[in-house]
Amino acid sequence: MKKQLQQSITSLPPSPDDERHSRVVKYTIAMSVRLLCVILCFFLHGWFLLAAVIGALVLPYIAVVAANTVSSKGIGNVVRPGAVVRVQPPAPPGDNT
Repeated sequence: MKKQLQQSITSLPPSPDDERHSRVVKYTIAMSVRLLCVILCFFLHGWFLLAAVIGALVLPYIAVVAANTVSSKGIGNVVRPGAVVRVQPPAPPGDNT
């Protein structure tokens, strides 16, 4: 007899709303840092100005990649209700097909 697999609530993946919210927060933080770099470009000189310009140019790419990356932590195999294997009714006796 096969062992029944129990699905734990802690092994389910996060809800789509929770995942979307975490990605929006990551994107907002990265773009806020970019805005700070753009503002600092008006006040800095020398190497600091170069660092702020590079940050303002590179951070949009990093923000989009980070926002579109789906985290796989906590995602397990979801078992469908009713077990994994479908149960077929037994064939009637005398049926040799």
